[in-house]
Amino acid sequence: MRVVTISVNGLAQAVEKGFFEWLARQDADVVCVQDHRMRAYEVEDFNLIPDGYEAYFIDGERNEDGGVGIYTRHFPKAIMYGFANEQADREGRFIQADFDKVSVACVLSPCALGREEELIGEDDLTVLDHKDDFMEAFGLHMQKTLRKRRQFIFCANLQTAHHVTDASPLYHKLDFSGFLPHERAWLDRLFDEMGCVDAFRDINKQSNQYTWWPEQAEGSRKSAGIRVDYQLLTPGIRKTIQDGWIDDSTRFSDHAPVIMDYDIGIGF
Repeated sequence: MRVVTISVNGLAQAVEKGFFEWLARQDADVVCVQDHRMRAYEVEDFNLIPDGYEAYFIDGERNEDGGVGIYTRHFPKAIMYGFANEQADREGRFIQADFDKVSVACVLSPCALGREEELIGEDDLTVLDHKDDFMEAFGLHMQKTLRKRRQFIFCANLQTAHHVTDASPLYHKLDFSGFLPHERAWLDRLFDEMGCVDAFRDINKQSNQYTWWPEQAEGSRKSAGIRVDYQLLTPGIRKTIQDGWIDDSTRFSDHAPVIMDYDIGIGF
């Protein structure tokens, strides 16, 4: 079973830049797309579905909130839109497809990079506060999920890197959201206390393995990278990991896709 996760910064422009041509070479069973920036019905209306796949998408009240979606070559048993958190569900930040032996979810955290102290709403809530609220709610959802017998893969753009090897030195020196101490502590709890598995890091311990080169950090493919895109596993399928890599040669987004292979049968 091959699973791809990619944050596209707008699905329509990613397709124009060659996303579907790239995808046709990957032989992926499930493709999780974050930050599609369009209405869910437009995916079908504009024929933004690669050959051989079914599409399941959720949007936010505002296109700029991002939205997430799942392409799959196998019909799921069920689709879950949202995770019962009002704010996150209104912003289209979670969708889950249940297959026979595993569930695959697509998740998008709010981004606060470069806007940490900017106020939103009417309650003196900052953009960073908004992100922190989402992470707290998603953390509670993960706690419940990790207690279930069912196995899960969460393809997530968490807008946060974990260790110093997951972020270029620029992030070590400056107070950027995405590498703040309390954000990294959230990941400590997820991996060390809850037992969630970072699939890519389970097989690749090398440094400079980045998935995002944000303009706010004056990034390029040579510097200022950060690894914020994950495939998170329940511990019961840790031993099914076969291979995984980041394709940082792509140019249809400022994020790179993460591709993972698992020894899991997805069909029925």
